[in-house]
Amino acid sequence: MTETETASAPRATAARGGDPLERIYADVLRRNPGETEFHQAVREVLETLGPVLARRPELAEARILERVCEPERQIVFRVPWTDDAGRVHVNRGFRIEFSSTLGPYKGGLRFHPSVNLGIVKFLGFEQIFKNALTGLPIGGGKGGSDFDPKNRSDAEVMRFCQSFMTELHRSLGEYTDVPAGDIGVGAREIGYLFGQYKRITNRHESGVLTGKGVGWGGARGRTEATGYGCVLFTEEMLRSRGTGLDGRSVVVSGSGNVALYAIEKAQQLGATVLTCSDSDGYVLDRKGVDVELLKEIKEAGRGRVSDYAEARGGDCRYVPGGRIWEVPCEVALPCATQNELTEDDAVGLVRGGVLAVAEGANMPTTPAAVRALREAGVAFGPGKAANAGGVAVSALEMQQNASRDSWEFAHTEERLTGIMRHIHDSCHTTAERYGSPGDYVVGANIAGFEPVADAMLAQGLV
Repeated sequence: MTETETASAPRATAARGGDPLERIYADVLRRNPGETEFHQAVREVLETLGPVLARRPELAEARILERVCEPERQIVFRVPWTDDAGRVHVNRGFRIEFSSTLGPYKGGLRFHPSVNLGIVKFLGFEQIFKNALTGLPIGGGKGGSDFDPKNRSDAEVMRFCQSFMTELHRSLGEYTDVPAGDIGVGAREIGYLFGQYKRITNRHESGVLTGKGVGWGGARGRTEATGYGCVLFTEEMLRSRGTGLDGRSVVVSGSGNVALYAIEKAQQLGATVLTCSDSDGYVLDRKGVDVELLKEIKEAGRGRVSDYAEARGGDCRYVPGGRIWEVPCEVALPCATQNELTEDDAVGLVRGGVLAVAEGANMPTTPAAVRALREAGVAFGPGKAANAGGVAVSALEMQQNASRDSWEFAHTEERLTGIMRHIHDSCHTTAERYGSPGDYVVGANIAGFEPVADAMLAQGLV
C-alpha cells in the first residue's frame, strides 16, 4: 500500500485509542468517500486523543469528536467568468465553515487546480485546532476554487474574483466568516474580492477579509507572519532542548511567501539557510540564500529559483528535479505543499543529523515521515502549531479593523512572538501532562482540541 492508501484505510486508524476512535474514523471514511487528505488529517488528530477521552468520559458522552469531524456548513458553488478573449469558463468554489465554537470562521482561500472538497475540508479541519492554539477568539474554516491564477491577466483574475465573491458574500461577515489568502490568493486577489464585497453590500466592512493592503485596513507584518512564526516556533523547540538556531544549517523548501520569510527570520536568528525550491528543482547555496535577491527575482515576474541561481553565481548550484531533502542539515522547514516530505526523506534527514523539523506548509510531511521523525527523537513541529503565525496576525488585523486602528510593524511582530511562544509552551506542557514529554504532535492536537471541546460542552448540543 502507498502512504496515501494507508492513510485512507479503516485499519490504519487510531486503534491505540480504542474502539470508540476506530468507530469514529470508520464513520468519517464512510461519510466522506474519496477525500484522502481529509481522512489523513482526521486520522492524525484521532491517533492522539485516546488519553483525553479516557480522562474525560463526558466528551465521549456528548459525541464531541463526532461533531468536530462534521463541518457546521459546506458551501459549494459555480463560478462562471470570461477570459480576455470573451470565452466562458466555469470553475467550482468552496467554503467549508467548520467550527464557530470559539469565534467567527477564520481561514484562507486557495486558488489552485488541485483544490477539491477533500482538500478544503482537510485544511478547514486543521484550522479549527490551529486557531484554537493561538488563544484568540477565532473559529475554523477554509475555502477556495480550482481556478488557476497562473498566467492569467489582472483583468481575468479580477473577473473571476468578482464572480466568486458575488456568490460567497452571502455567507461572510466580520462576526460570521472572515476569509484570508492562501496559495494563489495574495494581495491582488484579496483586493478584488474586497472591492466586490464592498460594492455588493454597500459597506466598508474592513474586518470581513484579512490580508488586505496596509493602506486600506491591512496589518503590517501579515506578509511575514507565517514564515516568521514557523521559525520562532522552531527556535522555542530548540531552546527547550538547550540550544537554538544560531549557527545552525537550515534547509527550507519552497520559494513562495512562507519560504521567503522563513529564510529571512532564520538568518536574522543566526542560521545559514542553504536552499530554496520550486516545482522544477532546488537551489543549493552554501554561503546562505540571499533572501533580498530571491525577493527581487520573485517580485520581478514570479521568477524561478533557477533564475536566482544564475543571478547569484559563484558556488550557488541549481539542481533540476532533485529532492531538496537530500541536503544534510540540522533544521528542516518544509514550506511548499502537502505531503512533500516522505518517509525516505525523513530517514535521510535523521541520518544527516537533523535536530528539528517544523511545518511551514499545511501537512507537508507524510504520516510515515512524521512517525520516523518522532521515533528518532527529532523535535517535530506540526503545521497546526508551527505555521499558526499567519492566522494569528490575521486575527490581529481583525482587532485593528474593529478598533479603527493601525499598528506599527514592530508592535505586530512583538505580538506574534508572544503568541508563538504561547503556542509552543501550551503544546509542550500539554504533552507532558498527558505523558508524552517532548511530543509536539500530541501536545498540539490536545491543546487545540480541549478549548474547543470545553466550549462545545458549554454551548449545548449545537
